[in-house]
Amino acid sequence: MKVKTPISEKEKTDITRAYKRMLRAIKSDMDAEDRLNIRKAFEMAVDAHSAQRRKSGEPYVLHPIEVARICAKEIGLGPTAIICALLHDVVEDTPITIDEIEQAFGSKIAKIVDGLTKLDGTYSYNSPQAENFKKVVSTLIEDVRVVLIKMADRMHNMRTLGSMPHAKQLKIAAETNYIYSPLAHRLGLYNFRTEFNDRCLQITNLEDYQEIEDKLAQSKNERSRYITEFIRPIKEKLNELDVPYRVTGRPKSIASILNKIKTKNVTFEEIYDLFAIRIIVDVPPDKEKNICWQIYSIVTEIHPPIPERLKDWITTPKSNGYESLHTTVIGPKGRYVEVQIRTERMDEIAEKGFAAHWKYKGVKDQKDFYEIWLNSVRDILEDDQNDDPVEFLSDFKTNLFKEEVYVYTPAGEMKILPKGATALDFAFNIHTELGYRASAIKVNNKLVPMGYKLNNGDQIHVTTTKNQKPTDDWLKMVITGKAKSKIRSSLKEEKRKKGEFGKEALQRKLKNLKVDFESGVETLVKDYQYQNYPELYYDISTGNFDFSELKKYVIENHQLVRKQKQKPAKKETDDGKLQESIPLSDLKDNKSKILVNGEPADLYEYSLATCCNPVPGDPIFAFFTAGSGLKIHRTNCPNGTHLMANYGYRIMKADWVDQINSSFLVELKVIGVDDGPGVIQRLTDTVSNKLNINIRSFNIEGEGGYFEGKMSLLVANKNQANIAIKTLKNLNGISNVIRVN
Repeated sequence: MKVKTPISEKEKTDITRAYKRMLRAIKSDMDAEDRLNIRKAFEMAVDAHSAQRRKSGEPYVLHPIEVARICAKEIGLGPTAIICALLHDVVEDTPITIDEIEQAFGSKIAKIVDGLTKLDGTYSYNSPQAENFKKVVSTLIEDVRVVLIKMADRMHNMRTLGSMPHAKQLKIAAETNYIYSPLAHRLGLYNFRTEFNDRCLQITNLEDYQEIEDKLAQSKNERSRYITEFIRPIKEKLNELDVPYRVTGRPKSIASILNKIKTKNVTFEEIYDLFAIRIIVDVPPDKEKNICWQIYSIVTEIHPPIPERLKDWITTPKSNGYESLHTTVIGPKGRYVEVQIRTERMDEIAEKGFAAHWKYKGVKDQKDFYEIWLNSVRDILEDDQNDDPVEFLSDFKTNLFKEEVYVYTPAGEMKILPKGATALDFAFNIHTELGYRASAIKVNNKLVPMGYKLNNGDQIHVTTTKNQKPTDDWLKMVITGKAKSKIRSSLKEEKRKKGEFGKEALQRKLKNLKVDFESGVETLVKDYQYQNYPELYYDISTGNFDFSELKKYVIENHQLVRKQKQKPAKKETDDGKLQESIPLSDLKDNKSKILVNGEPADLYEYSLATCCNPVPGDPIFAFFTAGSGLKIHRTNCPNGTHLMANYGYRIMKADWVDQINSSFLVELKVIGVDDGPGVIQRLTDTVSNKLNINIRSFNIEGEGGYFEGKMSLLVANKNQANIAIKTLKNLNGISNVIRVN
């Protein structure tokens, strides 16, 4: 709720200063009408938000002004988007209507602002966040500026989250991580994606974030000296090319460093390619490829390359239009350094994504990658008009893939699909009917299952059969949003046709029983937990719902009335699926003391989530399930992002209070040098005798001189777990110790 307080004279000066700063950020051409409309939009926003303030206490209008500045400066959008950014909250938060905006600025701006306006909060949806985002995506296919402005809006919110309660920060971070970060990648906004990931990590896992941030700060001077030493001989050779160039160096993002530490099972000190060098040249489009490869030759003559780390996105750009030449070389002192080579045009597209892409549209004879992607989004929207918005969001997310495979049609046409895509995904990517009728698929002239995962360079030939139809099993064979939505659409149509027979049978039955049809159907759908009427009709037609169930009812005033206890209801699990309920037992673990929204958790039925095993000291949140009370999760739980992004309205603030005589299970992965039987004794003696911690289970496997062990420990709190991790790391022969979920 925005607090109503008049704007002071000093704040008016701040608003004017922010507005001028925003104007200076606009680099695109503007005429007199553009300037007039921007000023008019600014004045409308100031007037509309005059009595509103942000959580930080500053005048609310500073937010849309800063969003407009981000649109201009960091994305490169023009006057139309600037006007819409200034007005993006007025319809949602003030008495101003879309009609008023249309009268003042025209239909185009009104349509974009409407796309940016959240849905009416009085609507009842399973997931308001997913439904709101579906609305934004629906407008995206007509004008991509809606999502670009939404990106700028989310970026400013992430930069100013400090004044929000932590529980609210968690929800916003989860939503950002779940959808905005991958969408930023898909639109080519790499700086946005990096900042989103780092800011989300800062909220969900502050301890790890600060540890890496401190280590980067401590090694900053050393890195700077190293980069200077690395670049010096390269610059001498580049000067001989006689073309304008610039060289920049940057460390990897904190989120990517942490991800590498976890996936590679290494320590911070063991990550060599902590930094990347970018060489950017300014040459005409027809000379880009030759110059970039010349620079590659210069770099690899000076520093030995690692051949398998060469990534040529100049010859074959990414599906979001990204072009660059990447290689990893071995620099001084044996350190790995990533080198990125690109032109100024490529760099602008990499930095500003979609907006810059349109600026250079037509410069090269290549496909319009964004239009291809938008077509796939249109396909999903066409098939998901009445679907669960969470299901739609899941399908849409598959279109935001980061890694790709490049495959070919029999005619040699290249197609780009997400890594992990199958032969059946390829068929649907070519054409919906080809997917529907696919009966046999050959890859490189060999017959393969339809679920075969594609590899770079595969050539695919699809054989069709007229009577072939999708089945439920097909949904398990595809990963792309288009394929999933098309298969679901076909299955629904098939179910609808079969359901017509079930509907007719139910009509006859209820008519014979003298029961009002609409009332009877509504009762059965409600009592048997069907999502809708067609599901009931389909079960009748397939025999999964037997009319003998009607014996459980009596007929009163042409209505069905239950005459005995209903069958067990279905309950909702953490992932949103329904299952049969079971009697609730005492779900409280180890007498743990937790506050939920400031009240003792004993007021609720609750349990600690087994997917992340929180222990006292871990940052936590509570998730309200439909049938099994509250589940307590760690804020960095692997399922947390999904829950908070899709079911944010069920998230509750949770905190630990002091524990007495409680123990909690933590799982540790221990990696080190296998120097014989003494390893096991050294580990168990340290944990049991020196740290006085009980070991619940321990198993170890060794191969090729290394071992990997898993220890389950009973600890009192997070501090004790951390002490165990640090102590074990300091033992001879131990390379890493990681807490796992």
